[in-house]
Parts: sequence; C-alpha cells; structure tokens
Amino acid sequence: MKHFFIGTFLCFLQFTSYAQIQGSELGIEVYGGGSQLGGTFGGELKYAAKLPNNLVIGPSFRLQRSWSNYLNVQSQFTIYGGGAFAHFRIQDKIFVGTEFQMLHSPFNFITFQAGQKKWAPTLFVGGGFCLKLAPRINLNLALFYDVINADNSPFRSSYSFRIKNELGQVVRILPIIYRVTLFIPLSKST
Repeated sequence: MKHFFIGTFLCFLQFTSYAQIQGSELGIEVYGGGSQLGGTFGGELKYAAKLPNNLVIGPSFRLQRSWSNYLNVQSQFTIYGGGAFAHFRIQDKIFVGTEFQMLHSPFNFITFQAGQKKWAPTLFVGGGFCLKLAPRINLNLALFYDVINADNSPFRSSYSFRIKNELGQVVRILPIIYRVTLFIPLSKST
C-alpha cells in the first residue's frame, strides 16, 4: 500500500511540474460525531495546487479516531489514509469534483465486527457551493456520492439518505455524504 501512496505523490509532482501553478491552498476538514453506540473524531488535510481555468488538484490525508460500544462490546480503532482530489470551480461560486482515497479501516459495517485490517477504497463524485469568507478564503459545502461504496468504508456510518418502502422500512441507504472544507491560501495567485 505504501507503493500506492508513493506513486500518487510522484504522479502529482510530475503533473504539477508541467502545469502552470497559479497558487496553492490548504484544505482543512474536521469531522466529529457520536451516539450511545460510539463515535468518531478526525479530519482531513488537502494540499491544493490552483491551475488555470479554475482547476484545483492535489493530494489529501485523512486521520480519524473511532470508538464503538455495539452490543456492549467496546472497541477503538484509528482510520488513516491518503489519496488525490480534483475540483473545478465555476465562477468561484459552485464546484464539481472527484476525490479518491485509500483508507486503512479495520471495521466492517455490514457485519458490525472488527475484521482483518483492510484498505478501503473510496471514489467520491459530486459538487457543491464555494462561499467566500474573506477575499481569498473559501468554504466548500458539498454533497458527494461514493461510487465504490466498499463494505469497510469508514464513511458508511455517515450515510444519511435512506430509501424506504411503503411500510416505512429502510430498504437502501445511498452512499452520499456531505463535506464542509475550509480552503486557506498558502501563496498568492498570479
């Protein structure tokens, strides 16, 4: 798996060496949630290279600490991993994008059991709004759909879009999450 991360980083360096970088930003996303059955706290960092035509690309790193008390069986685990993202900003008001990550996730949300520590791929596609908080600071509010929807994806517990049958029973949970990310400039745009 370390080869994946090294390869992703080298591809990013190779791509950006030929591209006209017009500035860079640091994306910060913080996540927290909990209930009587457990919870999660963590976040994600994104390094964003701003390219011509409002394209923003870069690597990302996620770290989460989770705990569970399911059926009085207590467990704790750490989820971590990295990936890459690309967002296309339209008039600095809305954006569409994709985000891929490989996350080390020891939990299986299908059987609610800790299993072998595995890597969970995620491939989110979606978009949202870009809000200017200051002249150069953006806040992204987004909805993303996980195309892969791996059984051990750490985001499964965050899916909240449910499809119910005529009896009101949940028959399907859509792999859609929301994200709130703050982008802070690291360098001036040219």
